[in-house]
Formats: sequence, C-alpha cells, structure tokens
Amino acid sequence: MPPRTDSFDLGALRLSSGEGRRIDLGVALGSFDFGRERYATEPTPVPLRLDISRMTGGGYSLRVRFEAALGGPCMRCLGEAAPSVAVDAREVDQPGGGDELTSPYVDGEVLDIGAWARDAFALAMPAQVLCQEDCAGLCPQCGENLNLAGPEHSHERAPDPRWDKLRELRLE
Repeated sequence: MPPRTDSFDLGALRLSSGEGRRIDLGVALGSFDFGRERYATEPTPVPLRLDISRMTGGGYSLRVRFEAALGGPCMRCLGEAAPSVAVDAREVDQPGGGDELTSPYVDGEVLDIGAWARDAFALAMPAQVLCQEDCAGLCPQCGENLNLAGPEHSHERAPDPRWDKLRELRLE
C-alpha cells in the first residue's frame, strides 16, 4: 500500500525542464452527501498514481489517476450500491500564465493532492448512484423492490376519475 498523504512537495523532486516522475500515493477521499444520504469511498486510503512533469520556464504539468468504489444506498431501490468510479484528471500550473494556467491545488511548490483527488472524484461520480445499471427501483403503489419482484407483480388498475359521475347514475 502506498503511503497516505494530503499534500506533496513538488520542489523536493528537483526536476529540471522536461523531466518527469511517476509516484504512487494513497489519499483519503472521505464521504460525499447526496440528497441526505451519505456515500463513502473504498478502499481507504485510495491508491493513486501521480505523474509530474516540469515545464519549460517553470511550472508543472500534473496528472492523477485512480479508481475507487462509492458505497451507499441505491437512489432507486434503496439497496446497497457500490459503483466503481475511474478518475483521470490533469492540471497545469504555470507561474504568470494567467487564470487558465494556474492550478488552485498548487501553492508555490506544494501540491494539495487530497483536495485535487476529492474534487476530481466528485466530478467523475455518476449523476445517480445505482446498485446496477438497469435498476428497476421500487413499486410506486406498494413499495416492493422491482428488482426482486417477478414479472407477475402487478396491481389492479384504478378506475378513471372522469367516469365517477356516471357511476352514480342509477338505471332501473
């Protein structure tokens, strides 16, 4: 297991222009809240690969890659869900390059790898956390899990309310 870290000293690598390094680290991503439900990442810490390249004229080109599972309740059927999320994110930090070339995760020579990994994971997460891709959810009438119910699961159809007045009519 790679060592866990939340920040990384880029200056300690002493890279010259055009030189690069690949480093394996571990980062704790923590938990995420969606609609009053809490989702946690596994494993903890999450192993990640950090690629660092020194650019001409100073600055760094950075890439982080990792994969983690997001565990918690399924948003359709409330069963256990643990989809795997793959992250491949890049950042550039070029001093004096303007807002487009300044990374919010680099402060001087220190990279806030914990914040970057968490933000990249949040952006890569699915819009809905599901137990399976084709989760059928819960029955809107009885609340039964439709993934477990067979094809015979059905309910009597409610009468059309537009015909209510005709039902009151007595023909004798």
